[in-house]
Parts: sequence; C-alpha cells; structure tokens
Amino acid sequence: MADSTTTLLGASAVREALAEHPAVKALGDSIIDAKFDRGELTLTVAREDIVAALKAVQAAGYNAFQDMTAVDWYPSAPRFQLSYHIQSHSLKELLRLRTLVDENDASVESITSIWPGANYYEREVFDLFGIRFENHPNLRRIMMPDEWVGHPLRKDYPVEGYR
Repeated sequence: MADSTTTLLGASAVREALAEHPAVKALGDSIIDAKFDRGELTLTVAREDIVAALKAVQAAGYNAFQDMTAVDWYPSAPRFQLSYHIQSHSLKELLRLRTLVDENDASVESITSIWPGANYYEREVFDLFGIRFENHPNLRRIMMPDEWVGHPLRKDYPVEGYR
C-alpha cells in the first residue's frame, strides 16, 4: 500500500492484505476494524480486549508505549474513543490501537500493569473525559482541582464551566 494514499479496509481485508504484518498476526480475529493511512496502521479492538491486545503486540515486538488519549464523538454512540500509540524500535514503525467506549459504561481496564508509563495518561483521560480505568493504582484527578465538577474536555461541558 502506498504511503501517499489513504486506504480504508475492513478488518478481514486488512488481515488478508497485511497477513504477515506482526501486529495483524498477533491480534488475529480480535481486530474489529482497521485503517492504513499515510503509512500508519490503526487497529480497532473491543474494549474488553484492549489489555490482551496490548500484551499481544508487545510480544510481537512493539516495545515502547508512547502515549494514549481520548476523543469525545458526542452525540455519536459509542461516545468515546481511546487511542494507544505503541512503537516498535526494531520494526521502525508506529501502531495505533483504538477502542470505543460507551457513555453509559465509560470504563476500561488499566494498562499500567503492562506499561507503568500509562499511569499519567490514564489519569489525564479520567480527569478531563471522565473515563474510568479499572485496577488503576492511583486513579485521581491530575489537572483539575479535586473539588472540580465535571470533565472539561467532554463536548457537552459548558464553555464557561458549571456555575
């Protein structure tokens, strides 16, 4: 696939086109959706599979957690998207793993047991979006004061805050 073009493929098409790609091989049937854009691969997995997926790509040679963030797609459902950026130094490539989180059950398993450096990123997402990370060692606000009401990066948060 050419780097200058955008290629959107279904999960099965990506598995076929990139069958020998280490991340695709490692995740196999747990891939829900996939996108190859400008030389970067984005794989979507179910929320309940994110820890297993990250362990699988780590075993496949993706050795460096770079960061993670969230996007609020309000009013769409599922509302939130978590994106994890993982790098392989030996393969010299970046992988984006993403999962979708519903507003009514805005929680996902913490990945701090795999990559302790995810601690502060998970706390930031919790603080600003309100997504809980189950089994996080110290899940508390990191940017806003403890008494702050709401999560300011949610799209339905008032521009001037709650008064």
